[in-house]
Amino acid sequence: MKRFISIFVSTLILVILYTKIDFPELIKVFRDCDPFWMAVSLGMVIPITFFTGWRLKQLIPVQAKLSIWEANKLILAASVLNMVLPSKMGDIAKSYFMKERGNLSGTLSLSIVIFEKACDMLSLLLWCAFGLLLYPEKDAFFWAMTAGILGGLIFGLLMLGSKGFARLGFTTMRRIAPGKIGKKLASFQDSWDEMHDYFWGNPAQLTRIASMSIFVWFLHLLQIWLFILALNAWAPPVISFALAPLAILAGLLPLTFAGVGTRDAALVALYAPYFSAATGAALGLLCTSRYFLPAIGGLPFLNQYLSTVKQFKKA
Repeated sequence: MKRFISIFVSTLILVILYTKIDFPELIKVFRDCDPFWMAVSLGMVIPITFFTGWRLKQLIPVQAKLSIWEANKLILAASVLNMVLPSKMGDIAKSYFMKERGNLSGTLSLSIVIFEKACDMLSLLLWCAFGLLLYPEKDAFFWAMTAGILGGLIFGLLMLGSKGFARLGFTTMRRIAPGKIGKKLASFQDSWDEMHDYFWGNPAQLTRIASMSIFVWFLHLLQIWLFILALNAWAPPVISFALAPLAILAGLLPLTFAGVGTRDAALVALYAPYFSAATGAALGLLCTSRYFLPAIGGLPFLNQYLSTVKQFKKA
């Protein structure tokens, strides 16, 4: 039911957005695009997936013997599940895959996924803060965004780096959360504690994973900037590194299907000073392809994990 509601909300936002856009102009934007940069930008999905898989391999204990090929198949299969399961649950299902394939404990496999997602979010916030601090002519909206992003980054780093702060944060959230959510937070806190013990026990591995996460998100934002070049438009790289993360964060709101609608509207609004609404809408479609292409690539491997998915759904 939640999935149908999210699809409905995405469709409604897109309908409202496209009624304000000259559709023939949107078609013209794609017709006049640069074929070379379009191929390069779409092809960025391959190195992004590879390095994300390499990072996952580094996250998992050596004794699990997960190959880089298996890690990439897990990433692609999770991309498929994120299209059909609510709230990025495909990433949580990935912990079940690792539990079976890598012979890991359930709490450790979930801890690895939690750490992976935490690194992704903090890396995104880091690049966003970098771009916003260098963004020229900030108005009240951008100053508010800069303060909010920096606050979120600091909070996330403290949650990830300080076990005491994390316990205080979870205790506070459990007090104000409803009953069922409070119980889930208690379970989540146990996995978070195990994550601290596992990763902070190896500073070299922690540094390696953090550096790779920052690099992977550099590739994500570079891809979006290359999309702009492919559409024969222009926005300075630093400007794009500030605006693109804001649009991605808008797409993470749990209201729409795979961020479709909110992300598109944010791209049109944020990039309005640099190119037309039709080009912004075209950029939104290309950004959506960043999620669908890995999902398509993961379809051949999904059948291997269907039994695990059934166990996950029962759990």
